Amino acid sequence: MKHAILAALGLALLSVPAQAQSADPSGTWLTQSGDTRVRIARCGAEYCGTIVSSTYEKDTNNADPKLRGRNIVGVRMIWDAKPEGDGYSGQLYNPQDGKTYTGKLKVMSPTTLQLSGCVLGGLICRSQNWTKTN
Repeated sequence: MKHAILAALGLALLSVPAQAQSADPSGTWLTQSGDTRVRIARCGAEYCGTIVSSTYEKDTNNADPKLRGRNIVGVRMIWDAKPEGDGYSGQLYNPQDGKTYTGKLKVMSPTTLQLSGCVLGGLICRSQNWTKTN
């Protein structure tokens, strides 16, 4: 009887789907274009990313004209990134076009982070790979 209970318990555990654990995206990442470095870290329960260096000086393409004169270094470009599946889902600001996108982050390897930004409810998406610099 004891073996039957253990066997049943083992089968029950096998039938529970495994929860995918997202790899930690923390660190400093170089954008695919090579012109900007972004530090990703925990911001409470989520992750956020802040520009720490860039070849651009000002946020000239920002949709808000009042923000176009601010320094690009220090701008938060990733926020509310929460675990979702095997990655993270949150908001991504693209300083090259001044728009904010619904986005996904996924650690592909210890040195590669894939970002995807989407519009129209995920109908149109663009992806790029960032390289870890630290």
